Amino acid sequence: MRVRESAEALGTAPVGRLLWRACSQTTLSVGVYGIYALTNAWFVARGVGAEAMAAVNLVAPVLLVLGAVSTTVGAGGASLVSRALGAGDAATAGRAAGNAFTVFWGAAVVVTALGLLGVEPLLTALGARDGAREVAREYAVVILAGSVLSTGFSSLVRAEGRLRFSTLLWLAPVLVQISLDPVLIFGFDLGVRGAALGTVGGQAVSALLSLWFFFVQRERPYRVRAADLLPHGPTVRALLGIGAPSFLAGFGTTLLAVLVNTALAGAGAAALAAYAVAARVQTFATMPLVGIGQGLQPVVGYNAGRGLHARVVRAKDLALRVAVGYGLVASALVVVFAGPLVSVFLDDPAVAGQAATALRFVAVGFAAAGITPLVAGYAQSLGATRQAWALAVGTLALVRAPLVVVLGGGGTTGVWVALAAGEVGSALCALVVLRRLRPGGVSAG
Repeated sequence: MRVRESAEALGTAPVGRLLWRACSQTTLSVGVYGIYALTNAWFVARGVGAEAMAAVNLVAPVLLVLGAVSTTVGAGGASLVSRALGAGDAATAGRAAGNAFTVFWGAAVVVTALGLLGVEPLLTALGARDGAREVAREYAVVILAGSVLSTGFSSLVRAEGRLRFSTLLWLAPVLVQISLDPVLIFGFDLGVRGAALGTVGGQAVSALLSLWFFFVQRERPYRVRAADLLPHGPTVRALLGIGAPSFLAGFGTTLLAVLVNTALAGAGAAALAAYAVAARVQTFATMPLVGIGQGLQPVVGYNAGRGLHARVVRAKDLALRVAVGYGLVASALVVVFAGPLVSVFLDDPAVAGQAATALRFVAVGFAAAGITPLVAGYAQSLGATRQAWALAVGTLALVRAPLVVVLGGGGTTGVWVALAAGEVGSALCALVVLRRLRPGGVSAG
């Protein structure tokens, strides 16, 4: 049976070939989304203006929170599903997936309600001021209204080895979004509201595809029954316990973005626009690192579930080497070509100059940017929640946030240095944690 071969290949195929297939598929998925992030930024910058792009970037933390929620249930659910399938327990896999759906949908409804009711305090907290505030409000309202559609549960699809469909869950919505953006922004003159509608429209496609996959498609190693949607205490606790570090990491990214925007707000719209461009390029350049980490997780989870620890260690070592190698190359290329990259988005020489400077500083951190999320994902796949929590909380509270607060007081250059230094410092902490991890999910010592 094809599906059984797809799942069982996680425990039988050569590790190098398996990891290449998994990582290439996930890298393609997130890389396509990175292309959308760049094209969306281009449409907004060219179709509405630099101030609108700054406003959209101010609302980015809202998207990051929604992403953190989906990543939480996705990472927790995927770890439970892949280990259950490795152990041959289809019923547990089905219950874990069903509970992941319920937790996410419930959380998304709460985020929507609270966000729409408190949109003005939210905009104030995000640092939206003056003319950018009205534009940010238009964008935020649409994004919040569509939050229940903001994930296709691709991590759960990857957990059973269905990498091609997982890629489709990224590719299809991005194609829809790229098609809708110019029509809504230019054709219907909807401005940033059109960009937000394009984003939600693409997310709706992904959500519908995932519903078909889990509840209609039959050739799968487990079924999600109606009873599996009912919250099951031990499953929900395990799901959140494993996935919570992903939420904290996502929340940390959100908090960091707010801190950076607040530090730059006093420098004016030009500095905010510069950061917006640098952040978009960073998102695209580091997408392969996200893909490597996501590709590693089902391989680790399934083999840990079957007790094949040598395969787990081999996969981890290969992924880490590739992540560091790619990071070094990406860092060098972006530093060299920062000017041409920025000119794609900005015409104003003053703003473009600030953005190029910001991008060169931020790019230095690319060399280490893949290490922390890879180690955190590795820990989650093993069910090692304590180590994953340490990385999620520790790197934010002890490294990233303090650097932005302290160095940000020295002006825009201090902010750019803090962002790069935060990546390097976090990576060093992650390597310390990695040395203590064992495939069984137990720390050494």
